[in-house]
Amino acid sequence: MDTFLLLAPSLLPGLAPLKLPNLRVGNRPLADHQRAALAAADLQEALPGPSAFVVDGLAWLEAEEVRAFVRSDAASLTMPEGTSLIRRVGATGEDRVAVTSFRVEHSWDLLRANEQHLRARTDYARAAEIPPSLYLDGRLQVGRGTRILPGVVIEGDVIIGEDCKIGPNCYLRGATTIGDRCHVGQAVEIKNSILMDGTNVGHLSYVGDSILGQKVNFGAGTLTSNLRHNGRNHRTLVAGELVDTGRRKFGAVVGDGVHTGIHTSIYPGRKLAAGATTRPGDIVQTDLTA
Repeated sequence: MDTFLLLAPSLLPGLAPLKLPNLRVGNRPLADHQRAALAAADLQEALPGPSAFVVDGLAWLEAEEVRAFVRSDAASLTMPEGTSLIRRVGATGEDRVAVTSFRVEHSWDLLRANEQHLRARTDYARAAEIPPSLYLDGRLQVGRGTRILPGVVIEGDVIIGEDCKIGPNCYLRGATTIGDRCHVGQAVEIKNSILMDGTNVGHLSYVGDSILGQKVNFGAGTLTSNLRHNGRNHRTLVAGELVDTGRRKFGAVVGDGVHTGIHTSIYPGRKLAAGATTRPGDIVQTDLTA
């Protein structure tokens, strides 16, 4: 069996304000998904020693595409602009351009990976009791110790971690993952978003197409806007330059430990640095530093 070397990921400017531990998809580290895709292609990790393949530490790998590449004579599976996702050591043949695999270079790439993963996933397990009052139109995974209260509506593919409190009267939809020890409360809507461990969105809030880091607390009435009036793709600042996200709907990227005051409104595509705070009624029009 051929072996692979998984390189350590680098924290690129486009990932800010997220940190490397925040690179999670479906409540699992990115590296877990990489190893699973490579194992599905009959590759095993080289620990230590020479390897037949070298894998970029930020690669999101789609299993079927990796398997087809490994069985081919191509030297590398690359992004369209030439960045290598997997390289065959010593090979000199032509490169193979990835279609469904890509590099997680920007924070919004996690949303794309999460959407792909939840769509392809088949094992949605429930380790907690699901109340009969739950309205479910989709697939749901629930971790141990999680409580789902009356009035919860779920549409789409949703993963909820352990020891969470969901509800009452909240709405989860789209490709959404909620980490461990989270609270999503009364009259809250979470749409196509990622919430990481220990995060609370307790009251009267909307979180759409957004990423919330660990131990974030959204005050009552905090709203993330995710749609431009002209319907064009969102652009956001990365290292001082506007970058097209390729997404028509894109909310906020919120670093670890952010606390918002009640009735905070956040413009689309804005980033809140780890530890940042807002006051009641603030409107976040530009990226927010701590």
